[in-house]
Amino acid sequence: MKQILTIAGSDSGGGAGIQADIKAISANGGFAMSAITSVTAQNTVAVTDAFDLPISLIEAQLEAVFTDFDVASVKTGMLSSSAIVEAVAGKLRKYTPPAIVVDPVMISKSKFPLLKTEAIDSLKTALIPLATVITPNIYEAELLAEQDIRNMDDAKRAAKTIAGLGCHAVLVKGGHLIGDDATDVLYCADEWSFFAAERVETENTHGTGCTYSAAIATQLAYDKGLIDAVRAAKVYITGAIQHALDIGNGHGPTNHFFQA
Repeated sequence: MKQILTIAGSDSGGGAGIQADIKAISANGGFAMSAITSVTAQNTVAVTDAFDLPISLIEAQLEAVFTDFDVASVKTGMLSSSAIVEAVAGKLRKYTPPAIVVDPVMISKSKFPLLKTEAIDSLKTALIPLATVITPNIYEAELLAEQDIRNMDDAKRAAKTIAGLGCHAVLVKGGHLIGDDATDVLYCADEWSFFAAERVETENTHGTGCTYSAAIATQLAYDKGLIDAVRAAKVYITGAIQHALDIGNGHGPTNHFFQA
């Protein structure tokens, strides 16, 4: 069984973050390991508080995993400060895992900031250049590319701009664009690939970005090419949204084990 490491924040509500990643990795056939960067107080309604773990403890978690396990791929999520980004990037440079999926988590659905403004530059210079693929949503792509995105042409321009930061590939997720389909665009080696799925009308989408990126990381761990890995993960996340769980009083989570 392939071993996949997620480096992210903890979601007490279980729908996003480390908890969602572990579920998605497991549902896609991998063995999940984790390094927690921050602890958040959140549920389906809002993130109400967050606490960053000490850098020494984050680094110790990463050392513990990399020195004992055969890490086939890594997925990063909430890395809230420049110090955390730099520490994680340093360990990834040291251990050079075969695949790195960067989900640039910046803000929660309830508008709670999950990435400090000063950390954006560190994300661009230290972590993104290490990425096999970075998976921003529209809001995150706008911040990283420093341009507005209103349609697919804008998303393509943003993907190309972000790729200029040094990563291997960029997947701009189209869930927030207007249209009947949720179409994601992948830019890799001057080529474009598109992944469309019929838009699911539901409010229960908590943790979709975490789940999607963790699924991609797991598919890459099993030696799938990037396009095939994204395609398989897109099918998975679409099914998880179609079978989303109507629990809690806000945005319920996706159903990670809808196939069981």
